[in-house]
Amino acid sequence: MKKLSFKLLSTIGIVIFCLIYAIPALIPNIKSLPFDMSPNKIRLGLDLQGGSQLLLQVDSQVALKEKLEAYRARVENGIDQLLPDAETRPARLHTAMRYSMEAGGKRIRPALLFAASDLFTSEADPTAAAVAIECLHTYTLIHDDLPSIDNSDLRRGRPSCHMQFDEATAVLAGDALLTYAFQLLAHEYGDLPSLATRLITELADASGSERLIGGQQEDIENEGKPLDADTLRYIHENKTSALLAAALKMGLAFSKPSETQIQYMQDAGYHLGLSFQIVDDILDATSDPETIGKPVGNDAAVAKSTYVALHGIEGAQAEAKRHTEAALTALESLGGKNQTLLELVRELETRIN
Repeated sequence: MKKLSFKLLSTIGIVIFCLIYAIPALIPNIKSLPFDMSPNKIRLGLDLQGGSQLLLQVDSQVALKEKLEAYRARVENGIDQLLPDAETRPARLHTAMRYSMEAGGKRIRPALLFAASDLFTSEADPTAAAVAIECLHTYTLIHDDLPSIDNSDLRRGRPSCHMQFDEATAVLAGDALLTYAFQLLAHEYGDLPSLATRLITELADASGSERLIGGQQEDIENEGKPLDADTLRYIHENKTSALLAAALKMGLAFSKPSETQIQYMQDAGYHLGLSFQIVDDILDATSDPETIGKPVGNDAAVAKSTYVALHGIEGAQAEAKRHTEAALTALESLGGKNQTLLELVRELETRIN
């Protein structure tokens, strides 16, 4: 009986406590309680507070993963629908184009474009633009892997284009994807000439001889040479940042942004691109092919200057974090429905954690 009474009293006490806790939430204007038990006034113990933060973090990561999977599905469906069929003459060329475009990957640039287009109300479907920037990015990967540049046999966990087909076909497949990126933008957004012009301009400005291609050229010229921080930054801000910033600004273009908003997005893309490249340098020095889906150690093998070579692992990690924080600050200033974009930027930096 004593045990039963104790259990009964304990149960009654728990019920009373729960009711006292719930009443302020259920009846917001109640003022008769002798003490404040509203949820925002209760101090959580360390274990509960930490657990709550952990749950919020897990929920945020799950939401981001689902969003990125949705973005990936959109762009991959777009690739399937918008690229020429593999059987279209010349079949070998179109097969090589699709082979490289359908190789998977994280689809980071399309994801950034989609997330930027979600900030505000869009005037059109950005899927074709996402496919276009992935075409241009894939062309750079095909050419980077060639024996005359990086000489990489593996890309995204399978043979690179020139290994699967041949070097000449790989060159032409890359050329065709570069051209097709602009063809897509012109045709798919032709009924919105102002938007089409903005998209084509952003992509062209980011990928020409003074930006992406120029950065690649400087990178090749300086292999085996010790570089100072300014030269290394010039290479990365053009070779990597330019296209990431273009992805963000192309997505933003769907909402008719102001010049101030465009500048915030440019700043975000600049810093995100530098952080992204620094993280890639770190992964090349510390990861393995199975984890990242491409060969590692190439930078050290050709004595290429990287942030790791210049600052060491810890210094490079600090630089990546600094640029990530700068990108987040710019995006927060931009406003809009930016939660997905902010989480994505954080996720790209945590690849090394």
